[in-house]
Amino acid sequence: MNSIQVTETKNTVSVSQTTNTVTITEGVAATVELTHVGPQGPAPFGFIFDGSGKVNDSVVYYHSSSGTFKADSTTTKLTLVNGGNF
Repeated sequence: MNSIQVTETKNTVSVSQTTNTVTITEGVAATVELTHVGPQGPAPFGFIFDGSGKVNDSVVYYHSSSGTFKADSTTTKLTLVNGGNF
């Protein structure tokens, strides 16, 4: 079982990977987020995603000649709104 102990005296965080115990000592209110990456399942059949050219506000679309879903600078929120072709 994982456990967290919090005391308010100093601004330090100690993490022990062997016991899964986190001790937080703080003098000022703070937010601490703990996450654990779990196993990932297989990709859905036929879904190949290419995000190598992604930019801010990219929109995902299907590119038939490459057989992939893409997110790049050619299709963004801005290109759809300013004279975009639906």
